[in-house]
Amino acid sequence: MEHFEIIKCHGSGNDFILIDICKDERLKSVDWSSFARVACNRDSSIGSDGLLLVVRDEDGVYGMDMLNPDGTHAEMCGNGIRCVARYAIEQGYISCVDILRSGGRDYRVAVAEPLAEGIAAYAVDINISLWSCDFALFDNGDTWLGKPIVALSSALQFSALSLGNPHIVAAVDAIDMAELSLLGERVKEHVDILPNGVNVSLYECRTPRSIFVATYERGAGITLSCGTAMTASATAAALLGFVERGERIEVKNRGGKVYCTTYPGEQIVTRLEGNATYVWRGDVSFEEGVVECRITEDFGEQERWESFVKQINE
Repeated sequence: MEHFEIIKCHGSGNDFILIDICKDERLKSVDWSSFARVACNRDSSIGSDGLLLVVRDEDGVYGMDMLNPDGTHAEMCGNGIRCVARYAIEQGYISCVDILRSGGRDYRVAVAEPLAEGIAAYAVDINISLWSCDFALFDNGDTWLGKPIVALSSALQFSALSLGNPHIVAAVDAIDMAELSLLGERVKEHVDILPNGVNVSLYECRTPRSIFVATYERGAGITLSCGTAMTASATAAALLGFVERGERIEVKNRGGKVYCTTYPGEQIVTRLEGNATYVWRGDVSFEEGVVECRITEDFGEQERWESFVKQINE
Protein backbone atom coordinates (compact mmCIF):
# COMPACT_ATOMS: atom_id res chain seq x y z
CA MET A 1 0.00 0.00 0.00
CA GLU A 2 1.26 3.48 -0.92
CA HIS A 3 0.74 6.50 1.35
CA PHE A 4 1.26 10.10 0.24
CA GLU A 5 0.02 13.66 0.68
CA ILE A 6 -2.15 15.46 -1.85
CA ILE A 7 -3.35 19.01 -2.37
CA LYS A 8 -6.72 19.62 -4.00
CA CYS A 9 -6.33 22.79 -6.07
CA HIS A 10 -7.74 24.55 -9.08
CA GLY A 11 -7.11 27.15 -11.74
CA SER A 12 -10.26 29.00 -12.78
CA GLY A 13 -12.45 26.17 -11.46
CA ASN A 14 -10.48 23.52 -13.40
CA ASP A 15 -9.66 21.28 -10.41
CA PHE A 16 -6.77 18.91 -9.81
CA ILE A 17 -5.15 16.52 -7.39
CA LEU A 18 -1.54 17.67 -6.92
CA ILE A 19 1.17 15.27 -5.70
CA ASP A 20 4.86 16.00 -5.17
CA ILE A 21 6.80 12.89 -6.19
CA CYS A 22 10.17 14.60 -5.77
CA LYS A 23 10.16 14.08 -2.01
CA ASP A 24 10.00 10.28 -2.02
CA GLU A 25 11.76 8.02 -4.55
CA ARG A 26 9.21 5.26 -3.90
CA LEU A 27 6.46 7.35 -5.48
CA LYS A 28 8.13 7.16 -8.89
CA SER A 29 7.09 3.49 -9.13
CA VAL A 30 3.37 4.12 -8.45
CA ASP A 31 1.00 3.34 -11.32
CA TRP A 32 -0.22 6.91 -11.64
CA SER A 33 -2.45 6.17 -14.64
CA SER A 34 -4.36 3.66 -12.54
CA PHE A 35 -4.49 6.11 -9.64
CA ALA A 36 -5.85 8.88 -11.90
CA ARG A 37 -8.61 6.68 -13.29
CA VAL A 38 -9.82 5.89 -9.76
CA ALA A 39 -9.08 9.11 -7.85
CA CYS A 40 -10.43 11.53 -10.47
CA ASN A 41 -13.82 9.79 -10.54
CA ARG A 42 -16.34 12.21 -9.04
CA ASP A 43 -18.94 9.52 -8.35
CA SER A 44 -16.82 7.12 -6.34
CA SER A 45 -13.63 8.86 -5.22
CA ILE A 46 -11.98 12.25 -4.69
CA GLY A 47 -13.02 13.68 -8.04
CA SER A 48 -11.06 16.08 -10.25
CA ASP A 49 -10.38 17.13 -13.83
CA GLY A 50 -6.89 15.65 -13.67
CA LEU A 51 -3.80 14.65 -11.72
CA LEU A 52 -0.76 16.94 -11.43
CA LEU A 53 2.58 15.34 -10.56
CA VAL A 54 5.42 17.63 -9.50
CA VAL A 55 8.50 16.00 -11.03
CA ARG A 56 12.22 16.57 -11.52
CA ASP A 57 14.01 15.13 -14.54
CA GLU A 58 17.55 13.80 -14.98
CA ASP A 59 18.74 17.31 -15.87
CA GLY A 60 17.53 18.57 -12.51
CA VAL A 61 14.74 20.63 -14.08
CA TYR A 62 11.47 20.72 -12.18
CA GLY A 63 8.26 20.26 -14.07
CA MET A 64 4.74 18.91 -14.35
CA ASP A 65 3.38 15.57 -15.49
CA MET A 66 -0.35 15.90 -16.02
CA LEU A 67 -2.73 12.94 -16.33
CA ASN A 68 -6.33 13.09 -17.51
CA PRO A 69 -9.15 11.30 -15.65
CA ASP A 70 -8.92 8.46 -18.18
CA GLY A 71 -5.27 7.87 -17.21
CA THR A 72 -3.73 9.33 -20.37
CA HIS A 73 -0.92 11.87 -20.19
CA ALA A 74 -1.46 15.45 -21.38
CA GLU A 75 1.50 17.32 -22.84
CA MET A 76 0.47 20.61 -21.27
CA CYS A 77 -2.20 22.09 -19.00
CA GLY A 78 -2.36 25.86 -18.62
CA ASN A 79 -4.44 25.87 -15.44
CA GLY A 80 -2.46 23.00 -13.97
CA ILE A 81 0.98 24.47 -14.59
CA ARG A 82 0.00 27.59 -12.65
CA CYS A 83 -0.85 25.39 -9.66
CA VAL A 84 2.46 23.55 -10.01
CA ALA A 85 4.27 26.88 -10.36
CA ARG A 86 2.77 28.09 -7.08
CA TYR A 87 3.72 24.88 -5.31
CA ALA A 88 7.26 24.77 -6.74
CA ILE A 89 7.90 28.41 -5.82
CA GLU A 90 6.57 27.95 -2.28
CA GLN A 91 8.70 24.85 -1.82
CA GLY A 92 11.81 26.70 -3.01
CA TYR A 93 12.25 24.39 -6.00
CA ILE A 94 12.22 27.34 -8.41
CA SER A 95 12.41 31.13 -8.13
CA CYS A 96 9.58 33.63 -8.61
CA VAL A 97 10.45 33.83 -12.32
CA ASP A 98 11.72 30.50 -13.62
CA ILE A 99 11.24 27.53 -15.93
CA LEU A 100 8.97 24.52 -15.55
CA ARG A 101 9.10 21.62 -17.99
CA SER A 102 6.03 19.82 -19.31
CA GLY A 103 5.69 17.43 -22.22
CA GLY A 104 9.33 17.98 -23.15
CA ARG A 105 8.90 21.76 -23.46
CA ASP A 106 10.13 24.53 -21.19
CA TYR A 107 7.65 27.16 -20.00
CA ARG A 108 8.51 30.43 -18.28
CA VAL A 109 6.38 30.85 -15.17
CA ALA A 110 6.17 33.77 -12.76
CA VAL A 111 4.25 35.23 -9.86
CA ALA A 112 1.60 37.61 -11.25
CA GLU A 113 -0.52 40.38 -9.81
CA PRO A 114 -3.39 38.97 -7.69
CA LEU A 115 -6.75 38.82 -9.46
CA ALA A 116 -8.27 40.36 -6.34
CA GLU A 117 -7.44 40.64 -2.66
CA GLY A 118 -6.61 37.15 -1.42
CA ILE A 119 -6.68 35.62 -4.93
CA ALA A 120 -3.06 34.75 -5.76
CA ALA A 121 -2.22 34.58 -9.46
CA TYR A 122 0.58 33.09 -11.53
CA ALA A 123 1.58 33.52 -15.17
CA VAL A 124 2.95 31.22 -17.86
CA ASP A 125 4.33 32.21 -21.26
CA ILE A 126 3.26 29.75 -23.95
CA ASN A 127 4.92 29.46 -27.36
CA ILE A 128 2.26 28.70 -29.94
CA SER A 129 2.61 26.91 -33.27
CA LEU A 130 0.11 26.98 -36.11
CA TRP A 131 0.96 23.45 -37.15
CA SER A 132 1.84 20.17 -35.44
CA CYS A 133 1.77 16.47 -36.30
CA ASP A 134 -1.50 16.30 -34.34
CA PHE A 135 -3.17 17.99 -37.31
CA ALA A 136 -3.52 15.89 -40.46
CA LEU A 137 -6.15 18.11 -42.05
CA PHE A 138 -3.54 20.45 -43.58
CA ASP A 139 0.09 20.29 -44.66
CA ASN A 140 3.12 21.43 -42.70
CA GLY A 141 3.91 24.99 -43.69
CA ASP A 142 0.25 25.90 -44.08
CA THR A 143 -2.05 27.37 -41.44
CA TRP A 144 -5.67 26.78 -40.52
CA LEU A 145 -7.15 30.03 -39.25
CA GLY A 146 -10.88 30.69 -39.57
CA LYS A 147 -11.65 27.80 -41.93
CA PRO A 148 -14.38 25.12 -41.83
CA ILE A 149 -13.63 21.52 -40.90
CA VAL A 150 -16.54 19.99 -42.80
CA ALA A 151 -16.23 16.61 -41.07
CA LEU A 152 -17.06 18.36 -37.79
CA SER A 153 -19.28 21.26 -38.87
CA SER A 154 -19.84 23.10 -42.12
CA ALA A 155 -21.14 26.16 -40.27
CA LEU A 156 -18.22 26.86 -37.91
CA GLN A 157 -14.90 28.47 -38.83
CA PHE A 158 -12.11 26.73 -36.88
CA SER A 159 -8.55 27.72 -36.08
CA ALA A 160 -5.96 25.04 -35.28
CA LEU A 161 -3.16 25.82 -32.81
CA SER A 162 -0.62 23.78 -30.87
CA LEU A 163 0.36 24.89 -27.37
CA GLY A 164 2.27 21.71 -26.62
CA ASN A 165 -1.18 20.10 -26.87
CA PRO A 166 -3.54 20.45 -29.86
CA HIS A 167 -6.55 22.77 -30.01
CA ILE A 168 -9.23 23.71 -32.48
CA VAL A 169 -11.29 26.80 -31.61
CA ALA A 170 -14.19 28.57 -33.29
CA ALA A 171 -15.79 31.98 -32.75
CA VAL A 172 -19.58 31.92 -32.28
CA ASP A 173 -22.26 34.49 -31.51
CA ALA A 174 -23.49 32.40 -28.56
CA ILE A 175 -22.04 29.19 -27.12
CA ASP A 176 -24.28 26.13 -27.34
CA MET A 177 -23.02 23.58 -24.78
CA ALA A 178 -24.89 20.71 -26.49
CA GLU A 179 -23.17 21.56 -29.77
CA LEU A 180 -19.80 21.71 -27.99
CA SER A 181 -20.34 18.27 -26.45
CA LEU A 182 -21.32 16.87 -29.86
CA LEU A 183 -18.17 18.34 -31.45
CA GLY A 184 -16.00 16.84 -28.71
CA GLU A 185 -17.45 13.40 -29.30
CA ARG A 186 -17.36 13.73 -33.10
CA VAL A 187 -13.61 14.43 -33.01
CA LYS A 188 -13.03 10.90 -31.75
CA GLU A 189 -14.49 9.51 -34.97
CA HIS A 190 -12.01 11.38 -37.19
CA VAL A 191 -8.54 10.03 -36.49
CA ASP A 192 -7.85 10.53 -40.19
CA ILE A 193 -7.62 14.29 -39.71
CA LEU A 194 -7.01 14.48 -35.94
CA PRO A 195 -5.00 11.33 -35.21
CA ASN A 196 -4.26 12.09 -31.55
CA GLY A 197 -7.55 13.71 -30.65
CA VAL A 198 -7.90 17.42 -29.94
CA ASN A 199 -9.29 19.91 -27.44
CA VAL A 200 -12.33 21.71 -28.88
CA SER A 201 -13.43 25.21 -27.82
CA LEU A 202 -16.11 27.70 -28.76
CA TYR A 203 -15.60 31.35 -27.89
CA GLU A 204 -17.69 34.52 -27.90
CA CYS A 205 -16.03 37.86 -28.63
CA ARG A 206 -17.85 40.20 -26.25
CA THR A 207 -15.71 43.34 -26.58
CA PRO A 208 -12.36 44.17 -28.24
CA ARG A 209 -10.74 43.18 -24.92
CA SER A 210 -13.03 40.46 -23.61
CA ILE A 211 -14.02 36.96 -24.71
CA PHE A 212 -15.88 34.01 -23.16
CA VAL A 213 -14.69 30.43 -23.72
CA ALA A 214 -16.11 26.93 -23.17
CA THR A 215 -14.12 23.75 -23.85
CA TYR A 216 -14.45 20.02 -24.40
CA GLU A 217 -11.11 18.67 -23.18
CA ARG A 218 -9.50 15.66 -24.75
CA GLY A 219 -9.56 12.84 -22.16
CA ALA A 220 -11.78 14.75 -19.73
CA GLY A 221 -14.89 16.06 -21.50
CA ILE A 222 -16.48 19.43 -20.77
CA THR A 223 -14.78 21.18 -17.84
CA LEU A 224 -15.41 24.51 -16.11
CA SER A 225 -12.33 25.86 -17.88
CA CYS A 226 -9.15 24.85 -19.69
CA GLY A 227 -6.08 27.08 -19.49
CA THR A 228 -4.53 26.19 -22.82
CA ALA A 229 -7.95 26.35 -24.51
CA MET A 230 -8.52 29.87 -23.20
CA THR A 231 -5.03 30.77 -24.41
CA ALA A 232 -5.67 29.20 -27.82
CA SER A 233 -9.01 31.01 -28.16
CA ALA A 234 -7.55 34.38 -27.15
CA THR A 235 -4.64 33.86 -29.56
CA ALA A 236 -6.91 32.92 -32.46
CA ALA A 237 -9.12 35.93 -31.73
CA ALA A 238 -6.03 38.18 -31.82
CA LEU A 239 -4.66 36.65 -35.03
CA LEU A 240 -8.05 37.04 -36.72
CA GLY A 241 -8.39 40.64 -35.55
CA PHE A 242 -11.35 40.08 -33.23
CA VAL A 243 -9.39 41.41 -30.23
CA GLU A 244 -6.33 43.63 -29.93
CA ARG A 245 -2.98 41.90 -30.31
CA GLY A 246 -0.54 43.04 -27.63
CA GLU A 247 -3.37 43.98 -25.26
CA ARG A 248 -4.27 42.16 -22.02
CA ILE A 249 -7.54 40.36 -22.82
CA GLU A 250 -10.04 39.31 -20.17
CA VAL A 251 -11.04 35.69 -20.79
CA LYS A 252 -14.11 34.59 -18.89
CA ASN A 253 -15.23 30.99 -18.52
CA ARG A 254 -17.76 29.00 -16.53
CA GLY A 255 -15.27 28.67 -13.65
CA GLY A 256 -14.04 32.28 -13.38
CA LYS A 257 -11.65 34.26 -15.53
CA VAL A 258 -8.02 34.64 -16.61
CA TYR A 259 -6.08 37.17 -18.67
CA CYS A 260 -4.26 36.48 -21.94
CA THR A 261 -1.82 38.67 -23.85
CA THR A 262 -0.69 37.68 -27.35
CA TYR A 263 2.58 39.46 -28.08
CA PRO A 264 3.48 40.79 -31.54
CA GLY A 265 6.45 39.14 -33.23
CA GLU A 266 7.53 36.37 -35.57
CA GLN A 267 7.18 33.75 -32.82
CA ILE A 268 3.66 33.67 -31.38
CA VAL A 269 3.82 33.87 -27.58
CA THR A 270 0.77 34.31 -25.37
CA ARG A 271 0.96 34.95 -21.64
CA LEU A 272 -1.72 33.29 -19.51
CA GLU A 273 -2.39 34.80 -16.06
CA GLY A 274 -4.80 33.37 -13.54
CA ASN A 275 -5.41 32.00 -10.08
CA ALA A 276 -3.82 28.96 -8.47
CA THR A 277 -6.11 28.21 -5.55
CA TYR A 278 -5.49 25.60 -2.84
CA VAL A 279 -8.70 24.00 -1.53
CA TRP A 280 -7.53 21.37 0.96
CA ARG A 281 -4.67 19.07 1.90
CA GLY A 282 -5.15 15.36 2.53
CA ASP A 283 -3.51 12.03 3.27
CA VAL A 284 -4.13 9.28 0.73
CA SER A 285 -3.60 5.52 0.63
CA PHE A 286 -3.65 3.61 -2.65
CA GLU A 287 -3.63 -0.16 -3.08
CA GLU A 288 -5.02 -2.49 -5.76
CA GLY A 289 -7.16 0.17 -7.39
CA VAL A 290 -8.64 1.46 -4.14
CA VAL A 291 -8.11 5.07 -3.03
CA GLU A 292 -8.83 6.26 0.49
CA CYS A 293 -8.45 9.91 1.45
CA ARG A 294 -8.57 11.87 4.70
CA ILE A 295 -8.67 15.69 4.59
CA THR A 296 -6.16 17.11 7.06
CA GLU A 297 -6.29 20.86 6.33
CA ASP A 298 -8.71 23.31 4.77
CA PHE A 299 -6.73 26.19 3.29
CA GLY A 300 -9.66 28.61 3.52
CA GLU A 301 -9.07 29.91 -0.02
CA GLN A 302 -12.09 28.45 -1.78
CA GLU A 303 -14.61 30.73 -0.07
CA ARG A 304 -12.68 33.78 -1.27
CA TRP A 305 -12.57 32.36 -4.79
CA GLU A 306 -16.31 31.67 -4.85
CA SER A 307 -17.00 35.20 -3.63
CA PHE A 308 -14.74 36.54 -6.40
CA VAL A 309 -16.53 34.51 -9.09
CA LYS A 310 -19.93 35.64 -7.83
CA GLN A 311 -18.76 39.26 -7.94
CA ILE A 312 -17.45 39.13 -11.53
CA ASN A 313 -20.66 37.45 -12.72
CA GLU A 314 -23.02 40.01 -11.19
